[in-house]
Amino acid sequence: MSLFFHHAFHYVSRFISFCFLLLFISLGNYTCLKTHIKVDSLSVVHRNSKVVHLYAVLVDSLLRNLKLAENSFLQQITNFEDSAFAICAPEPYHFFPPECGHFVTVMYPEKKPDSELDMERRLLHRFLVLPQDRPYFRRAAAHLFSSDFPANAPLINVHEGLIPTVKDGEVSAVKGIYSYHHYCQDSVDDSGWGCAYRSLQTIISWFKWQGYTEHPVPTHHEIQQCLVNIGDKPSSFVGSRQWIGSTEVSFCLESMLGVTSKILSVSSGEELSNVGGELAYHFRIEGTPVMIGGGVLAHTILGVDFNKNTGELKFLILDPHYTGSEDLQVMQGKGWCGWKGVSFWSKAAYYNLCLPQRPRCL
Repeated sequence: MSLFFHHAFHYVSRFISFCFLLLFISLGNYTCLKTHIKVDSLSVVHRNSKVVHLYAVLVDSLLRNLKLAENSFLQQITNFEDSAFAICAPEPYHFFPPECGHFVTVMYPEKKPDSELDMERRLLHRFLVLPQDRPYFRRAAAHLFSSDFPANAPLINVHEGLIPTVKDGEVSAVKGIYSYHHYCQDSVDDSGWGCAYRSLQTIISWFKWQGYTEHPVPTHHEIQQCLVNIGDKPSSFVGSRQWIGSTEVSFCLESMLGVTSKILSVSSGEELSNVGGELAYHFRIEGTPVMIGGGVLAHTILGVDFNKNTGELKFLILDPHYTGSEDLQVMQGKGWCGWKGVSFWSKAAYYNLCLPQRPRCL
């Protein structure tokens, strides 16, 4: 078992200045580049390693970090005439692709956007034999350590640790990271009307965490303005407390992120017992959270536990109606995130499910 030490080098400055002199023989001309290099090294050691050995490990990690920075500078210098960007300091990012099982540290020039780093990402995917249809090395997908999370930020992946209960069932669940958005966050009292807005925020957070978009999680006002801008709602809708449903969620995803969605409809909660196979397929292939709206309520589905032989089905539900603090024990212990049977859904309500489709890209 390994323990990951994220060494911040607090006893020295995290910024080390280097001067690079690029010498040209002709007439003694030269170009001088002076910049700061951010040093952020990551070391992986066995939990039984002795403290006396950690210094050498950290020094080796630091040297590899500086070597990556040197390579970044040399590549920028080589491509300087063909680049629209000036030579700039590289920034380190630590990634943890699930297929790898280990961290990968990458240096990106700080002023070069992700849209200009497609070739670098493709090389990494080929070298590590990773899928070519999902982004693992965009900046937004960088691994966040516990110290990186701001205080009172929405919790992530609150379903982890919950035990499925269907006998001989197969679990298919959301892939990646999402933030749990619920009533009364961000100093907005949306109790009684904002559940679908919160479900949409959770879905957009998934696309942001996975690096598919840099679009921030929208506010209620921004969601309403989006629906007005595309002509779905009148201007009076902005600032109101009107509900939205699965269709509006799909409109916002397409307008804000360019993400298309599949809409699945059933005439009653009982009929949701027939969608286990389709939802299982969605989570295996797309891996995105699903928004479901019925009656006056909206929820987020994070997965299913389905026995295809017996038809027994349970849904992993993330409930946006929670109004408490960011307390994981309360969220799980009180069932705000948990496995629910088909009886959870109303027999008298008509349900629409919004299944966001993952873009195929790097």
